[in-house]
Amino acid sequence: MSKSGLRGAPLGHDVAYPDHYDPDLLFPIARQTNRATLAPLPTWTGADIWTAYEVSWLNSRGKPIVAMAQLLFPESSPCLIESKSLKLYLNSLTETRFDEEEAVRALIARDLSLAAGAPVAIALSRLDRQAPITLSPMSGINIDGLDIDVKHYRPAPNLLRCEPGGTMVDETLTSDLLKSNCPVTGQPDWGSVQIRYRGPRIDRRSLLEYIVSLRTHREFHEHCVEKMYCDLWRACQPAWLLVYARYTRRGGLDINPWRASSATEVSQGRTPRQ
Repeated sequence: MSKSGLRGAPLGHDVAYPDHYDPDLLFPIARQTNRATLAPLPTWTGADIWTAYEVSWLNSRGKPIVAMAQLLFPESSPCLIESKSLKLYLNSLTETRFDEEEAVRALIARDLSLAAGAPVAIALSRLDRQAPITLSPMSGINIDGLDIDVKHYRPAPNLLRCEPGGTMVDETLTSDLLKSNCPVTGQPDWGSVQIRYRGPRIDRRSLLEYIVSLRTHREFHEHCVEKMYCDLWRACQPAWLLVYARYTRRGGLDINPWRASSATEVSQGRTPRQ
């Protein structure tokens, strides 16, 4: 069940790190509050892919084990989880003994699913068994080299337009100039965004100006992606659309939301900034 807005959230406050397991540290936030500002919502599916780089616990003999975790929150879950509360929750496991790794995975999956209101998939990756990781930019045509004049640093969906002539295309565009800000602390959230679509050709300069216009916007990662999706959907009316952002890590976590008009596969590879 979500808590009342951000009242009582640990975000923006000095909070003592826990010394024992405590699932009550998780702070759910109702998605509907933000989505009401975007209504009527277009149809979409998607997920929020989190990577947790600071996961640890003790084995049955008290020896520390370290791992990374991938957390997959469905976009249909009633709540998202405030990131600092998730960091604190994961740290509450560090002095807890477990007989086996599966018990850790099952416990985290249970607690996050209860907090989010829907099943959350968890995969643990032990660092001593970690395969080599290849970093690569998001696939697609990067539009950051376009020569544009920028006048807007607050969301300006009216900038978006299609090229005249109504040419239908199927293409993937990317940008590494995505930046928004935490709605509570104002700290910057840096990211890369991939836009795949089928429909009237989007004017690339207008798209880049629009992406930059989020530069001083204050909203959670998930909300920014949903806003971009809605703005593109309404301005360009594509037959199919995907908006996928991969944000750099903060507090040992990165958050990578995607929304698409129908089920699809997205790359889960880390970008060079991650």
